[in-house]
Amino acid sequence: MTASSPLQTPSVRELTVRGLILGALITVVFTASNVYLGLRIGLTFASSIPAAVISMAVLRALGRSSLLENNMVQSQASAAGTLSCVFATFPGLVMTGFWHSFPFWQTAGISLAGGIAGVLFTIPLRRALVTESALPYPEGVAAAEILRAGGEHGTSKSLSALVGGSLVAALFSFASSGLQLLADTVSVTGAAGAAVFRFSGGLSLALLGAGYLVGLSGGLAMLVGCVLAWGVGVPWLTALMPNPEHLDAGAFATAIWLHKVRFIGAGAIAISSLWTLVELMGPVLRGLNSAFRAHRGTLPPDHERDLSPRAMIALLGVTVVLLGGLFAAFLAPMAHGIWPAVCAAVLFCLVFGFVMAAACGYMAGIVGSSSSPISGIIIIAAVLCALMILGLETLGLMPAEMMADGQTLATAFTILLLSAITATVAIANDNLQDLKTGQLVGASPWKQEIALIAGCVVGAAVIPPVLNLLYQAYGFAGSPMPRPGMDPTHALAAPQPALISLIAKGIFTQSLDWTMLSFGLGLGAALIGVDLLLRRRQLALPPLGVAIGIYLPASVSVTLAVGAVLGWALNRKLRSRNSTTGGFGDPDRLPEAVTEHDASTGTMLASGFIVGESLTGVALAVLSGALGRDDSLSLAPWLPAGASPILGLIAFSAACVWFARKVLKS
Repeated sequence: MTASSPLQTPSVRELTVRGLILGALITVVFTASNVYLGLRIGLTFASSIPAAVISMAVLRALGRSSLLENNMVQSQASAAGTLSCVFATFPGLVMTGFWHSFPFWQTAGISLAGGIAGVLFTIPLRRALVTESALPYPEGVAAAEILRAGGEHGTSKSLSALVGGSLVAALFSFASSGLQLLADTVSVTGAAGAAVFRFSGGLSLALLGAGYLVGLSGGLAMLVGCVLAWGVGVPWLTALMPNPEHLDAGAFATAIWLHKVRFIGAGAIAISSLWTLVELMGPVLRGLNSAFRAHRGTLPPDHERDLSPRAMIALLGVTVVLLGGLFAAFLAPMAHGIWPAVCAAVLFCLVFGFVMAAACGYMAGIVGSSSSPISGIIIIAAVLCALMILGLETLGLMPAEMMADGQTLATAFTILLLSAITATVAIANDNLQDLKTGQLVGASPWKQEIALIAGCVVGAAVIPPVLNLLYQAYGFAGSPMPRPGMDPTHALAAPQPALISLIAKGIFTQSLDWTMLSFGLGLGAALIGVDLLLRRRQLALPPLGVAIGIYLPASVSVTLAVGAVLGWALNRKLRSRNSTTGGFGDPDRLPEAVTEHDASTGTMLASGFIVGESLTGVALAVLSGALGRDDSLSLAPWLPAGASPILGLIAFSAACVWFARKVLKS
């Protein structure tokens, strides 16, 4: 079987009503999970493989199913899971005080319009970057192999692993966040003179699973960043800076990290993201130029038919009207003379969105969707958007209200525009992987594109209520709590929205801590140099991973590193035991090197950990919002003092042992 030979016949099920319904149900689960995980640790998990496994099991139980029908389900669910990346921008509107909740129609409409634009932008790129391209698309190829393997050998083992991991994580999370019998972190604080040292680890199975999927290189890079932040930056600054509020050592160290060291991480993230884009820009431009020049003017065969030009034009028109209407509705209550700003914003979304869709598609083809530096693109978009608004103001085309009251409206409008851009580039980044999977299994592109749009519709409808639930239940770090009496230590970290808000607001108000940010830029440049030197010795220290490790709480970085090391050790053990096992690439990069064995064991268990904890978090958020308190089920008052960290560490260790045994026994 070759990539160019279509598998379908007129009698084969492909785009079906039951498949769309199943895809919608899976979409709800994985979108909610990814929004929760993204707001907590700044990372999401790829939903294609778990969605494919669930689809194969459910459709088989319902009767005759086909590989192509399963592919449509995973394409739909994958698109919606990717659309959840708007968690990186929308909460910024709450953090800046502009919104106090997430209005359904504005949040869903911007997500949907951006998502549809991402699908449309990938259609003219499909032949150039997928059908006639030599790009490897590691995740797309892996998904195709899993679909084939599932169709031939069954999926009960993989589904069992996914469900088992979900149940274990759900019970652990309920005991921790619900009953509060288990601590969610363990911390150690020490001092050497005036310098304070503080290290902590999160007792979270979702973090463990995410670290397993991130891989050794990324996990260790984040650990290095954590050591730089808490082993160098915090002790140095606590020794130099006064403590006028007379905080205890642990609280003082945390405050220094939050208000000083984290800005160093933000600067390092910015320069590292831009460098990653610069490194890939040459291949992007050369590949696109070669592909378009070689295939300009050719028509695809019937079995590779895309959506018709009429349908594409209609959808593009709907997208333009939807974006323009939502931007106008956002500005109209607070400003006059808004149409130049609205038109410029829509044009920015279309032009910048298409260019970045092409870049993201090419990068995804090279390194995979999981490693494509979308964060760098959002940072670039934030800077360009702010410059566009400032330019329009210089020309007298911007409403006067935009720059009033500390540029609050300008900052908020920038974040709203970035939300549309985020949806566009995230969908484009993922969809070309799905289209590659479809090419390999013989799917009809136009049907797959319909499934992708359906995924965007469902995902856009799910995102606003999930954001509202999570905000009302936990709040966001660094912003006012939604209700009095809430514990700010349980607030969701929301690292990306905080960074984007910081950049957008800082450009307009000049309120950024440029000292720490400038130091972070220099540190990022140094990390790039170190990585280049290590590459000469066939080693790597991804500078973006180190920068994220500085920016994220230590409890996140340490646990991710534990999961990464555990995954590396288990994968090495399996490889030594089965030296003939085939793979798709570097075994340490599990999201891009999923073997048939991994799909039924480690990868599915890790995905189950993430899904189980995420859904438990969402369920507890519903309960907390309904009762108006986040400790309604707490049994902590009946525990001896200091018991919950010990119990949490024991339970977490037991879950790690269980995970390892399940993987090695498979």
